Amino acid sequence: MGFVTKDVPVGHPDFGKAFPCVCQRDILLARRSTRLQKLSSLSAVADKTFENFSLDLEGLNENQLSALRAAYQLAHDYAGAPHGWLLFEGSYGCGKTHLAAAIANYRLALGEQVLFVTVPDLLDHLRSTYAPSSEIEYDDLFEQIREAPLLVLDDLGAESSTAWAQEKLYQLINHRYLYQLNTVFTTNCDLNDLDPRIRSRLLDWHLAQTVPMRLPDFRRPDPTREQSVISNLNSYMGMTFDTFDMRRHGLPEKERHNLRDAYNVALEYAQKPHDWLMFIGEHGCGKTHLAAAIAHHRHQLGDSVMMVSAPDLLDYLRSAFNPSSTTPFDKRFYEIRSVQLLVIDQLDTSNATPWAREKLRQIAEHRYLNHAPTVFTTTQPLEELDAVLRSRLLDQRHCQIFAILAPDYMGGAVPRPPKRSNPAR
Repeated sequence: MGFVTKDVPVGHPDFGKAFPCVCQRDILLARRSTRLQKLSSLSAVADKTFENFSLDLEGLNENQLSALRAAYQLAHDYAGAPHGWLLFEGSYGCGKTHLAAAIANYRLALGEQVLFVTVPDLLDHLRSTYAPSSEIEYDDLFEQIREAPLLVLDDLGAESSTAWAQEKLYQLINHRYLYQLNTVFTTNCDLNDLDPRIRSRLLDWHLAQTVPMRLPDFRRPDPTREQSVISNLNSYMGMTFDTFDMRRHGLPEKERHNLRDAYNVALEYAQKPHDWLMFIGEHGCGKTHLAAAIAHHRHQLGDSVMMVSAPDLLDYLRSAFNPSSTTPFDKRFYEIRSVQLLVIDQLDTSNATPWAREKLRQIAEHRYLNHAPTVFTTTQPLEELDAVLRSRLLDQRHCQIFAILAPDYMGGAVPRPPKRSNPAR
């Protein structure tokens, strides 16, 4: 029949159990491999290899190129000798799925059993076993997936958030965690949004290595120069460091020195942005001009930049719920939270709805925890801002607040200063 028993004494764990003989074991392995191939989505990414992964994209700045090369090298090293877990984390179109698929295709070419599947599809496969027409029992399929020699789970976090889906995904990941089975993940989600049980395992540095890919969408014609549809940066085209009006002859000495200090603070931040910067002052004092100057400078250096007023930002998110919208809410939300430099103009929470407050808090919290460069402008006194946002803004370790004392200059003609050279690049 192709099965044998082991010659072991009574009481031994294997006593009386049937085990496949060598010939039967080979047949079972072949069947197992065939089933994995049917489940796998590798045919859809068969063209994604290390050989055709581009490392010389024009327009990327040095930090982006370094991140891209580091991600490639880590993926290539892992493909040569898989060990533990590898997590590619980045936005849409940054190349993470390509590298994960390249690993899978490399191991498949060496004759290894590989399962490459998106997380939503994997859960759909498991659900389908409950159908009367299913050719395989749930337990058998789940066993094959969780024991796959190399499992690549693409798009972690895109699955439905039902209790059943979350529990099955946790059971699968926890099993592979306990037995330290080779697994590759990709995600465009904030890890803080994942099931805490899964997140804790993904962040265990003894087993897992995270590969951050803070890069633009390469599927766009010119991903490094194209601005988001939400960004209003083009509307502030004339607001640069060269055109900033110091109003040397129209202000009292204290206000004139304060405005000069504001300019220097903005210039220094533009040269090396880190954490948060907020300008407070009345309408027309120059705070938006300085924020836009920072944004223009970083955009010219190749950074992804988004400059938007707080009302426009919230309208952009709300519009995702319009039936005619082609961009889902989660993609819009990720785009805002993950851009390299975010400038939020006209921050004011005095009349914000609970939904608006919550979204602003979520965006701010993500960027606060990740020390992501963010610039705010507001006319609202700090004590009147949302309490959660205010607590983050008042953290002097991560945020510099500069109050501009100059009054509105829109109504008066003030001499412009001599043209300044661009800040060092």
